[in-house]
Amino acid sequence: MAKGYSHQVITAISFGLTTAVITSLGMIVGMHSATSSRLAVVAGIVIMAFADGLSDAVSLHTAEEAEVEEEESKHTAKEIWLTTLLAFISVSGFTLTFAIPILFLPSYSAIVVAIVWGMLLLILLNLYIAKIRKENPMKLLLEHIFLAVVVIVISYFVGNLTAVAFG
Repeated sequence: MAKGYSHQVITAISFGLTTAVITSLGMIVGMHSATSSRLAVVAGIVIMAFADGLSDAVSLHTAEEAEVEEEESKHTAKEIWLTTLLAFISVSGFTLTFAIPILFLPSYSAIVVAIVWGMLLLILLNLYIAKIRKENPMKLLLEHIFLAVVVIVISYFVGNLTAVAFG
C-alpha cells in the first residue's frame, strides 16, 4: 500500500479490530448467558459480521468526511472510500474469526478461547500503536483490556437478566 494511505489503513484496521473484538466478545458472552445456544451465538456472530461491519464502515465514512481543516476536507474521496472498504473488511473479517471456537469447541472452552483470542488481538494492536507513537504500551494495554473486560462483564449480566425476564 502506498505510504500516502497509511492513515486510512491504520485507522480502518485499528477501528475494525477493536470494534470487532469488543462487540463480538460482548455478544458471545451475553448471548450465551441468555440462551446457552450455540446456534444463536454463531448466528449472532455471522449476522453481526455483516450488519455491524456495514454500519461501522458507514459511520467511519461519515466521520472521515466530517474531518475538516481550515474549511476544507481533510481527506480526498478516494481516501474516504478506502477507509470505508478497509473498515468493513476489518470488522467483518475479525468478527468472523470468533465463530471458529464456537463451532468446534464445547461451549465453556469456546468462550474462554474466544476471550483469549480477543485479548491477544487487542494486545497486539495496542503494542503496535504504542510502537508507532513511541510510548510505553502498558497504559494503552491496561486501558483497552479494562474496557473490554467491562463490556464482557456487563454483557454477561445483561444476558442473565434477559434470560430471567424473557426466559
